Amino acid sequence: VELLIEALDDDGYLTTPLDELLALCPPEAGVELDELTAALALLHSFDPPGVGARNAAECLAIQLDALRAQPSASTPDAVIALAKRIVSEHLPLLAARDYAKLRKLLETDDDALREAHALIRRLNPHPGVGFATARPDYVVPDIYVRRIRNRWVAQLNPDVMPRLRVNQSYAAIVKREKGTEGQTPWSARLQEARWLIRNIQQRFETIVRVAQAIVDRQHNFFTHGEIAMRPLVLREIADTVGLHESTISRVTSNKYMATPFGVFELKYFFGSHVATETGGAASSTAIRALIKQLIGAEDPKNPLSDSRLAELLGEQGIVVARRTVAKYREALKIAPVAMRKAL
Repeated sequence: VELLIEALDDDGYLTTPLDELLALCPPEAGVELDELTAALALLHSFDPPGVGARNAAECLAIQLDALRAQPSASTPDAVIALAKRIVSEHLPLLAARDYAKLRKLLETDDDALREAHALIRRLNPHPGVGFATARPDYVVPDIYVRRIRNRWVAQLNPDVMPRLRVNQSYAAIVKREKGTEGQTPWSARLQEARWLIRNIQQRFETIVRVAQAIVDRQHNFFTHGEIAMRPLVLREIADTVGLHESTISRVTSNKYMATPFGVFELKYFFGSHVATETGGAASSTAIRALIKQLIGAEDPKNPLSDSRLAELLGEQGIVVARRTVAKYREALKIAPVAMRKAL
């Protein structure tokens, strides 16, 4: 059992086949495949329910069996049995929300299917997540945006700037030697150190200048969120701060800004545009936010199709094709209309 536990992934699944695990056992251990199979069955009885499953269907089925075995279970056996048939035999249909086909194959009605579906939704398809030891990656923002006297201001995070300085004792020694012996090798090293410190300072000053230019262009974002994002290209910022586009691209890569709506990479604030009926332009980021907002407010029993979303955007003066809406929806990781339809 310990061998199996060590082989579990972060979700609590056993994705390595038993025969491969058996091959890892030393011959002198004398472990047989049927012993591993028995150990796996024992592991399936451990908490949290579903741990050790080979796939999502088995994980959910194990949890349903555990629920049925509880003396105080309030869920009717018929509902548990139907739910187990669904996860064991028809999980892809459930994921596709093909309820009509499920009703036909299971020879059941809407009420029973709804109860079974509700039960499945309460199960945990990732039983090992709460026990994973992986530490999350944290982003330290390079820039903080604060509202000062009715203006959004970009300020450097002092913790990201190296604290470098020239040791004044050595600088004094170099100065004395230079006075008595002329230019020395240490004089050149001292000058290089000062140049290095100045270059680093200029680099961070440039980051602040670029960040402030972005904040000035996207000031509505900091008040209203991504739905107020305007189109922005590198050329605009390059012209504002007097630098080349390639420099702006380098400065905004892997540099992060803390805003009232979260931490974003500086590159996030750049985006293409879509023409509006009034002759203006709308940011692709703002359009994605609007699509997300429309879908979030839709009727689950009658969700909005991509064509309907395009029509609603058109009513707001934003002319986009259905395929563009589909592309933005997929970028948001939102399922198509058929998969969003509630039972």
